[in-house]
Amino acid sequence: MLIEQPPLLYRLLFPEAVWRLKQRRRKVVYLTFDDGPIPEVTPWVLDTLDRYGVRATFFMVGDNVRRHPWLLEEVRRRGHSFGNHTMHHLQGMKVTARTYWRDVCEADGLIDSPLFRPPHGIMRWKQAAAIKHHYNIIMYDLVTRDYSRRLTPARVVDNVRRYARNGSIIVFHDSLKAERNLRDALPAAIEWLRDEGYEFLTLPM
Repeated sequence: MLIEQPPLLYRLLFPEAVWRLKQRRRKVVYLTFDDGPIPEVTPWVLDTLDRYGVRATFFMVGDNVRRHPWLLEEVRRRGHSFGNHTMHHLQGMKVTARTYWRDVCEADGLIDSPLFRPPHGIMRWKQAAAIKHHYNIIMYDLVTRDYSRRLTPARVVDNVRRYARNGSIIVFHDSLKAERNLRDALPAAIEWLRDEGYEFLTLPM
């Protein structure tokens, strides 16, 4: 659970971040996808979302956008929102605040979004302090762990079934590492959430 649903203590470390967006009068979830866009996976994700009439939010690595700019335009054209996930998928604890900020700004030149999510959901307080003045920091309420080679697609869906709740910001990955699980787990998770009465919203830009 420490991975799938971050505990309150961890959330309190970054009070400026958005972890969950509860709705009073309806059940909603926010599907998000990290680490793309890549031609091997992102188009399939977009087609799957279209098939179910679902809109989502994509947190993009700037270097992937540099190599595949048409995918950013395709995400935009299909009505999804998108955010900055740094230029080189930097882990905040391994670099200085200045290096991290430069990487975020480099990605911004390609992505141009007010939304930001730190890779792995980890950054230094000094990094967060700088970023919060320029971006809405979006964390998550549920990590599906679709990237884990130890999990089957059924286990990934079980994580959704166990931890999803009203207002959950749910993380999947449009990446090669997650593809094996994602192709079965994403449709199954959408169907389960829909059957439970959840509405799918994008994070506002």
